[in-house]
Amino acid sequence: MASDLKPVYLIAGSDRPKIQRALRRLRDRVGEDAIDHLSAFDAAGEDAVGACNAPGLFGAGLRLVMVTDVDRWKAADAKAIGGYLAAPAPDTILALVGNELKKDSALGKACAKAGEVLVYDVVKRRLPEWVARQFADRGVTADAEGCRLLVEIVGEDPEALASEIDKIATWAAGEAVGVGEVGRLAAGCAEIPGYELTDAWGRRDLRGALAACQTLLERSGDPVSRSVPALVGLLVGHVSRVRSVQALVDEGLSSREVASRLKRHPFYVEKLVAQARNYDVDELRDAVVRLARLDHAVKGGSRLAVDLELERAVVDITPARDAAAA
Repeated sequence: MASDLKPVYLIAGSDRPKIQRALRRLRDRVGEDAIDHLSAFDAAGEDAVGACNAPGLFGAGLRLVMVTDVDRWKAADAKAIGGYLAAPAPDTILALVGNELKKDSALGKACAKAGEVLVYDVVKRRLPEWVARQFADRGVTADAEGCRLLVEIVGEDPEALASEIDKIATWAAGEAVGVGEVGRLAAGCAEIPGYELTDAWGRRDLRGALAACQTLLERSGDPVSRSVPALVGLLVGHVSRVRSVQALVDEGLSSREVASRLKRHPFYVEKLVAQARNYDVDELRDAVVRLARLDHAVKGGSRLAVDLELERAVVDITPARDAAAA
């Protein structure tokens, strides 16, 4: 075995892109023709040991036995691996891949004694920093607000984030990216990424809200009979969340405490708190009532076109500051 390689690597954690890079380095050292792939869904510890001890198909040389989903294994499987590692097969590397394995587990201790345990986790509250590092690894500088926005749009799944980062970095071609670029290019998990509309509403920016409605309707690819109800649902959900946040803030909770209570990303909750402070209690209550009327209208309660009903409702729930105070 190459002197700098260990007989076993236990690789686990939530940072799936980093895990994939670690596995790629091992595959590159060995070559794709010398890799046995197993899954703990249908392979026990004894099966992995058998694969390690089996003669290589192409004779001498390094071999890699890769077993995924090993956090499914039980004590007997860990015991089998521990027994094998007391006298591992020469020129064979065993790579065990899982999600939530701990270093002090039976499998973790056995692997640490004979090889190396690599745990790559993403701390969710520091996801924007992780996003910035991922951009930097691809030769792109991304500002903090752009990274936070990407997390808000895509969510907290590192693999989904890495996919969007790859796309945006390819488009950027080494140029810096920020909120504008992320907002135009990132694809959210929702069918209609509506942050443009909800942000404009939260700022009391009527012109921006109406423009966002038009953009989102054009972007959806669906007929207005489907896309307008989707936007109505988006607004209903968002305004309701802002009301909930406003009530929690009035109880004396901080933004971080609200984020914990709602199980939402702190950056997203900070935005909700800012919007809650931009509207008073009566305005938010009236907005909920107006959106209920809009929901009735687009479901057959009005003879007007549904997109026109949407625009009218947006005008009503997005008063300018001076108009609200009048």
